[in-house]
Amino acid sequence: MKIAVLSDIHGNIAALDAVLADAVERGADRIVNLGDICSGGLFPMETAERLMALDLPTIRGNHERQLLEQAPEQMGLSDRHAALTLRPEHFAWLAALPETLWLTDDILLVHGTPDSDLAYYLETVTEDGIRAATPTEVKARTGTVPAPVILCGHTHVPRVVALDNGPLIVNPGSVGLPAYDDVRPHPHKVETGSPHARYAMLTQKEGAWRAELLCVDYDWDQAARDAEAHGRPDWARALRTGRV
Repeated sequence: MKIAVLSDIHGNIAALDAVLADAVERGADRIVNLGDICSGGLFPMETAERLMALDLPTIRGNHERQLLEQAPEQMGLSDRHAALTLRPEHFAWLAALPETLWLTDDILLVHGTPDSDLAYYLETVTEDGIRAATPTEVKARTGTVPAPVILCGHTHVPRVVALDNGPLIVNPGSVGLPAYDDVRPHPHKVETGSPHARYAMLTQKEGAWRAELLCVDYDWDQAARDAEAHGRPDWARALRTGRV
């Protein structure tokens, strides 16, 4: 069994198409999507259309929740661009997505942590910036969830953590946005340092699960030009460089 794990597409349909093609070429049996699908500086509607047609196992992220709960004038630029672009059928699709999903008896899909779509799972933010979470922190965020494998997104940081006597936790990184900054709970930057689209391949062999983190080339220069055309020079820099 090979499962391609996608997250944080953020309306970057060119990166999405490149990742989907790579996953098929690598022989993925299933493809799953961990949320933050449309919001960004690129192509929300086209991304929704592509994924609705594929009907992949999909959960909502914090940006889907924000699109459904907030008025456009309350939204940040990325959500507002999506809100003003998507049609009623796209909103209906987003509204029907679950917050979490058991893909199998072994595999749980979450966006942030099992309890929150905003909390960081495998990273911790301090006043000094962002760092890898300690095993103790990861265990606390896992709680008593009885899953051998937990797939998470949200932070855009590709990382695999195997807890002692606990689950394998996999963040595939972001398909569509390799860098961003945030102010919660302290100002920090997330930077992968390269413009590649990212995803993970989860493989089961002889009853054991392992994860491979993958980078995929696509035309990020064109994506950056598209972001600039949509008034998002901040996105253009992130897409070209993997830096904020």
